[in-house]
Amino acid sequence: MKDLAQYFIANARRTGIQYGDIRVIELKRESITVKNGRVENISNITDIGFGVRVLHQGCWGFAASHSTARAEIERITKLAMEIAVASATAKQKDVIIDDSPPESGTYETKVVKDPFQWSIAEKVNLLFEWDKQMRGVKGLTNATSSMDSFKEKQVFASTEGALIEQTITETGAGIEAVAIKDGEMQRRCYPNSFRGQFHTGGWELIEPYAIGDNAERIASEAVMLLSAPELPHKTTTIIIEGAQLGLQVHESIGHPVELDRVLGSEAAYAGMSFVTLEKQGKLKYGSDILHVTADATLPGGLGSFGYDDDGVKAQRVDIIKDGLFLNYLTNRETAPIVGQRSNGTNRADGWNRAPIIRMTNINLEPGEWEFDDLIADTDEGFYLETNKSWSIDDRRVNFQFGCELAREIKNGKLGQVYKNSNYTGITTEFWGGLDAVCNRNHWVIWGTPNCGKGQPSQTAHVAHGTAPARFRGVEVGVRG
Repeated sequence: MKDLAQYFIANARRTGIQYGDIRVIELKRESITVKNGRVENISNITDIGFGVRVLHQGCWGFAASHSTARAEIERITKLAMEIAVASATAKQKDVIIDDSPPESGTYETKVVKDPFQWSIAEKVNLLFEWDKQMRGVKGLTNATSSMDSFKEKQVFASTEGALIEQTITETGAGIEAVAIKDGEMQRRCYPNSFRGQFHTGGWELIEPYAIGDNAERIASEAVMLLSAPELPHKTTTIIIEGAQLGLQVHESIGHPVELDRVLGSEAAYAGMSFVTLEKQGKLKYGSDILHVTADATLPGGLGSFGYDDDGVKAQRVDIIKDGLFLNYLTNRETAPIVGQRSNGTNRADGWNRAPIIRMTNINLEPGEWEFDDLIADTDEGFYLETNKSWSIDDRRVNFQFGCELAREIKNGKLGQVYKNSNYTGITTEFWGGLDAVCNRNHWVIWGTPNCGKGQPSQTAHVAHGTAPARFRGVEVGVRG
């Protein structure tokens, strides 16, 4: 892989292009699903290829191939050049990249229990154990257990002199219990929705969630929800648990501060952003305790790496501090527009996709509260758990989230369980109602392995460090 990258650099320099880089990637994916006592899916895929970017005549050209022959590198480089030349005929202005220094180095995820060193049979047997515990609950309709592993080896090299080798390993697992009766369906997931919890690292980071120990409880809650009352419609105080809050951060903070979305190049797929350029350093995004960071250096975060796909080193950046919006997520192309260097968020989901701005670990920094004290300090409201659905407009202003379960808070104690819980709001008003965040004892980096963006579509693996937090004046339930 390294030899191929160096061959590209030698060939590219002979062509006289303004800038060029190559990513050579080998990716392994393994996914196992057990449903209702049967193996539903086992997939084990290895994929290798390379992608070339060139900046020529002020325009990008990108091309890729699954063949790693030297002649193919020459052909793909020529094709990327032709694309850049063709693009230049319709350009409005030249692409200018920042002066981030070329990096050389290696990075590898710390792994204690490599998921790829564990046999398929052992994994399937563990999933069967979780499945059996869920199906032992009377009234349960469907039980699903899953496990996913990823390993990406990448070499990045650029005509500026960068040469980087990275190996990133990811592990995830989870369970889902579904109960159906009289045309109604209720669902409970653990540790999170969307196939569970994910980390960069090995199985040692999944073990502490004790999925098997929670399987019977999760199944029982799914059945219980069938007979629970509907969450009433009212404006009240809510406390959102960490996993759901991670998705809230993702949709109403992470996506709006992607600078390519702000500039309009993301409009066709998932909307633009209300956080327009004149708001940088001026927009009061939320209450004074709102502190959000982008941190690709966190051990275990699904958005953690050593270098992004521009070759820029991983960083920690304040996005919002004391409630004030400070920084966008940027790459080398967009950062100069706001007078900065890239903060290292350019990533692609494979060798055959051009990198675009993606979230890293976008975190709501922890506060001061113990969870029990926060509940005790709340006279009336609801505690909402685990995402069920989400909706947000194409400027990331108005949103609605559905949760699997809500618990009433009355006189500082958790009580009645409600089903079909949801809450809605306007982004800055909602974050303006934030008045308490639990401390680091309750702070978890929640992996999100299914973030879609771009055309052609790309799926990024990102994460959000959060702890339960309280919000005042939030509308919950469905209007009658």
